[in-house]
Amino acid sequence: MIPPPQGSQNLGGSPTSSQRLSPGGGSPPRMLRQTFVHIPGVGYRTEERLWRSGIRTWDDFTSGRRPSRLSQRQAGRIADELARSADALRRGRHRYFARALPPREHWRAWTEFRNRVAFLDIETTGLSLGRDAVTVAGVYDGRCRQTFVQGDNLEDLPAALERAQLLVTFNGRGFDAPFLRKSFPRMRLDQIHVDLMHLLRRHGFFGRLERIEREMRILRSEETSGLGGFDAVRLWRAYEAGDDDALELLIRYNMEDVVNLEPLASFAYEALRTLCLDRGFVTADRLVAPDPARADFPIALASLRPAR
Repeated sequence: MIPPPQGSQNLGGSPTSSQRLSPGGGSPPRMLRQTFVHIPGVGYRTEERLWRSGIRTWDDFTSGRRPSRLSQRQAGRIADELARSADALRRGRHRYFARALPPREHWRAWTEFRNRVAFLDIETTGLSLGRDAVTVAGVYDGRCRQTFVQGDNLEDLPAALERAQLLVTFNGRGFDAPFLRKSFPRMRLDQIHVDLMHLLRRHGFFGRLERIEREMRILRSEETSGLGGFDAVRLWRAYEAGDDDALELLIRYNMEDVVNLEPLASFAYEALRTLCLDRGFVTADRLVAPDPARADFPIALASLRPAR
């Protein structure tokens, strides 16, 4: 089950991936409190001007002088919305940020809401939303792993996701969410949704999840290495034909997909935060693809590798 709110402490005995990436092992800087694009009328260029003028956080705006390029009326609107933002964050109202943040910027809420996260991946009988159905779903909250199987306990999936405030997927906006809404029409799916496929593309990583894992030195088990989405369909059909071992392998493949989302999310957050604050807002022409040949590249990613 998704654990109840427990502040920002680590739920395990070892540092989290984000903490290991931070200088000195401390808490990572919180990008959400440095965000202004969720405010109506504030775009990326205005946000960047605020950062460059020394207004890097919500507190900087409310305690500092009004920026010269903002009218008094506009500054007042921003201040009012920041007060609402601070109240929503204090109360843990994730739906406020799910609505206010542009979908491509949901990653900025990673640090504040990761203690109520659900990493999610589903398998289906095929790619057609009209003809195919969900067969297996895996959920991981950073501590507990849960598997849901069609014909067994798949109907329990909505309850398992109900308490999650942050949803992390790979191509979930285009695949997982539509299938889940079809299967469970009453499921709200109103969480902050970090779709890693789109975030990693902003860093030059393209292709299937398994390919990106290999590029980042995130290893899979020997049993699932080389498997892909169509193998998941094949394994389900074999299970329906009476092969229980096929279901066991399918569940393992799915759960490795799910668990490996955690180090990818930590990497994407840290990399995008650095890109935003050090080089301004992210556009395609300002991106530099990561270079696996860099000496520190595998070292940094190795620190993100989940324990098995």
